[in-house]
Amino acid sequence: MNRRELLAASALTLSGGASPLFAASQPKDKAMLPVVDTHQHLWNLNDFKLAWFDPSTPEGKILGHNFTPTEYAKATDGLNVVKAVYMEVDVVPEQQQKEADYLIELCKSGKTATCAAVLSGRPNSDGFEKYAKQFKDSKYVKGIRQVLHVKSTPAGYCLDPKFVKGIQLLGDLGLSFDMCVRPAELPDFVKLAEQCPDTRFILDHCGNANLKHTADERDRWKKDMSAMAAKKNVVCKVSGFIATAPERGKVTPDDLAPVVNHVLDTFGPDRVMFGGDWPVCLLGVEKYGDWLTGLKAVVKDRTEEQQRKLFHDNAVKFYGLSI
Repeated sequence: MNRRELLAASALTLSGGASPLFAASQPKDKAMLPVVDTHQHLWNLNDFKLAWFDPSTPEGKILGHNFTPTEYAKATDGLNVVKAVYMEVDVVPEQQQKEADYLIELCKSGKTATCAAVLSGRPNSDGFEKYAKQFKDSKYVKGIRQVLHVKSTPAGYCLDPKFVKGIQLLGDLGLSFDMCVRPAELPDFVKLAEQCPDTRFILDHCGNANLKHTADERDRWKKDMSAMAAKKNVVCKVSGFIATAPERGKVTPDDLAPVVNHVLDTFGPDRVMFGGDWPVCLLGVEKYGDWLTGLKAVVKDRTEEQQRKLFHDNAVKFYGLSI
């Protein structure tokens, strides 16, 4: 079962209100830390077709409407989210350039939190080199992602020589690559990182950790994540896995802590970044602030410097943001 199927299986009807579980555990900061959200999704279903979207699924019922910068501003109101990095939403391939053009103009406008973007791309496609080269030295396009945790992706796909060549090209162009993978295939992506030492990688969603994993599955994930952390050209995004909650709105900081702490301890304070994964995070929590507050509760005993790196400084440094 891939991540999207797991999300759909755990999705419940969207409802409003704050989560008392997270509200009760909210750390009392004297000053709210600034946040750079490195995983912001936006889509307008009138303009873009999402390759994965099925309105008949429970997931589709929650996510099956428009999520625009206006909705994002409302979702993050009062949370001190100062900037956001857009993350591609797996549009159909023929709309990739349209997505790129829209995001570049959005970033240029300076009217929203979105200041940079990671765009959709297919590194093993015949036209990838021409497509990617247009973003060399771009102020706004920071990297490329291809979602690889779907059924249609065969095992070992990321180690195909043509795919590897495409990822190496990204390194030559100064662009990063986001890895969104099935947890069982983390060892393959360790090999990919080894073959592309000049490319910067971001491992999304804590390697797609799953809150419903068995003890054996969690142990395997921990081992594979430690191997990934040993690759110095890889950073990890603390994002996404909240959506695998067994019951929406019922997750506590204690549920999040084993995943978060293993990632922070293995990758270290300089190679981790927060990602909201909005609106997909709404499959696990009732609102964006519940996820952010829950994560803050997990890391509240770490130093303020480490917290600032997680929520703000590392993203600014990694993506070269002007804030």
